[in-house]
Amino acid sequence: MKLSIVSTLYRSTPFIREFHRRVSFAAFQLVGDEFEIVFVNDGSPDDSLKLALDLQATDSHIQIVDLSRNFGHHAAITAGLAHSKGERVLLMDCDLEEQPEWLALFAEKMQDSGADVVFGVQEERVASGLSNLFGEIFWSALNVMSVVRIPHNPMTCRLMTRRYVDSLMAVGDRVLYLAGTFAWTGYTQTSIFLKKIPRPKTQRSTYSLGRKLMQVVDSVSSFSVAPLTLIFFIGLLIWLGSIFFAVMLLIKKVLSPELVLSGFTSVMLSIWFLGGTTILAHGIIGMYVAKIFQEVKRRPLYIVRSIYKGGNSE
Repeated sequence: MKLSIVSTLYRSTPFIREFHRRVSFAAFQLVGDEFEIVFVNDGSPDDSLKLALDLQATDSHIQIVDLSRNFGHHAAITAGLAHSKGERVLLMDCDLEEQPEWLALFAEKMQDSGADVVFGVQEERVASGLSNLFGEIFWSALNVMSVVRIPHNPMTCRLMTRRYVDSLMAVGDRVLYLAGTFAWTGYTQTSIFLKKIPRPKTQRSTYSLGRKLMQVVDSVSSFSVAPLTLIFFIGLLIWLGSIFFAVMLLIKKVLSPELVLSGFTSVMLSIWFLGGTTILAHGIIGMYVAKIFQEVKRRPLYIVRSIYKGGNSE
């Protein structure tokens, strides 16, 4: 098997047929008949699984991994990569924001550069201006805090060698942030600047604000201990400041015994500041403790309900 194409299904009914047609043509142009398409049904509530099974009835290249429920995009990607068998693996979302025809560009870049990974980077973000601003702040802050260099605005789509995919699958994280894990795995990686096709305004992204915020938390706690270091230095600064302030008050009291120390407002502000700092510190520590809790349970990242090959279930 020369090529595996991995894509996840979640509310993907409008895209599956067109994606299958175009990616099959691109794969055939590159490797002939020696390819497979691995669809991972991530507990999709629509007819994505049924449509994929209908396509499989007429195309033996299709393999379908049906998860027992919705485990999330990153877990579904991991399931697809784990079940792929190709010498090279193309990972791509099926919503057609990323173009199946890019496969030829990735393959050419991989051959010319000798890289183990060729991934797409957004030449221009297609989200709203505010979303783009927060995205740029996020990537910049993450790279400042992390010892692993994570490219700005990476796309899902990437072409990978088998040895890289095998190494990626050896990562045992249960709280998975793939953009960081892709970079952390190493090997020779190179990028191509590409432009996504914006989805129609009538089709909402399945990444809600809550999911995006959780991804931010996972990314920081997975690849940086900078927040914990920051807590230490903030605590040290407050401690030193309080000692300095206490010494100043003692000196004033010695030099001016008649001085009456008062100031309700300043006392309340100090209490609020220290209280807020304490709560923030506990929250950051709690974020890491929660990650430890999830990791030590060692629950599987996903559960496969069925695997469909050539119309048969295993």
